[in-house]
Amino acid sequence: MEFRIDRTAFAEAVGRSVRALPARTPVPVLGGLLLEADAGRLAVTGFDFEAAVRVEAEAEVAVPGRVLVLGRRLLDVSRVLPDGPVSCALETSRFTVEADGTRFGLSTLPLADYPALPEAPAPYGTVDAAAFATAVAQVAVAAGRDDTLPLLTGVQLRLDGGEMTLSASDRYRYAVRRLEWKPGAAADGVVEALLPSRRLLDVARSLGRCGDVVIGWDPARGGGLVGFEGGPTRTALRLLEGRLPAYQSLFDMAGAAVAEVECEGLAEAVRRVAVVAEANSPVRLDFSSDGSVMLRAGFGDDVAAQRLPATLSGADEMPVAFNPAYLLDALTSFESPRVRLELLGAGQRALLHGVPDRVPDPGAGTAEAGAHRHLLMSVKQLV
Repeated sequence: MEFRIDRTAFAEAVGRSVRALPARTPVPVLGGLLLEADAGRLAVTGFDFEAAVRVEAEAEVAVPGRVLVLGRRLLDVSRVLPDGPVSCALETSRFTVEADGTRFGLSTLPLADYPALPEAPAPYGTVDAAAFATAVAQVAVAAGRDDTLPLLTGVQLRLDGGEMTLSASDRYRYAVRRLEWKPGAAADGVVEALLPSRRLLDVARSLGRCGDVVIGWDPARGGGLVGFEGGPTRTALRLLEGRLPAYQSLFDMAGAAVAEVECEGLAEAVRRVAVVAEANSPVRLDFSSDGSVMLRAGFGDDVAAQRLPATLSGADEMPVAFNPAYLLDALTSFESPRVRLELLGAGQRALLHGVPDRVPDPGAGTAEAGAHRHLLMSVKQLV
């Protein structure tokens, strides 16, 4: 095996594929990156049974071949290489990397022990890469972090006609985002898949500038994988078992008071007053029909307060309190300048959604009509 490649392209391919590698593994070969050089292309693949990432780059291939190299060691090497062409070769059991007089020799891992890579799912449709990256980021903040409850660490992907719905919940909050996508010729019926949120967020971010993302799904093979392809990068994610509970009844806020406030200003005020709050101590928001909301946090002599302009309808006053971290996650997930809060009262549900700069056109599709909503539980005991 011998090839020559631009240093930037090499570092990018290694950097993207290494994200699939586990932080720790009892199986040494899963810490390796598979490099395959053939017909003017270098393909770099990382795999850990939950995700497979394959990145291709142009290369001058003198001798085709395959090699398995420790991924994070190769990443360190690729980052410090001088700019310009990089020459790589397999010399017996050593993989050499050379650029502008700098030479590295790396040990290799046994290819025979490397597991078979999953076959990429067939193309099922496409979605705008930037919109997809934004949507995943908006809902992923509500996914759980407790790996002992894997169901709640996922983002649920639903494909129905020309609408994609992403949702996530950790029991204390529930985020939902809808966007348009373009089903392919093979698309048929409704698809639902629960994907690991951290993996999906990383994939969406890495493909955010690719124009369009091709989504792969193959129900004929059991639908155990969902594929994402954009530019030179192809990723397959293995599904989590189960599905999230339905959110439609939770999002029914009949009889709620409605408050509206400037989103960035509210987020900044929450950050400011929360500095005096103890761990897990809530921030209280007192909305009033006089056109303001008072934020309070702290206890005893260590307190903070700030008043902001806000509107309230459906009640003369509405006191609620939230976990400040959860409230900040929700507020910063919106792109609109203002946020509307539907409030049922202390200890009950609160539904947040953005207020668009203009009234959505009823015929404009789901991309505008209530596209992003975030449900929070208000703290029962007010500060």
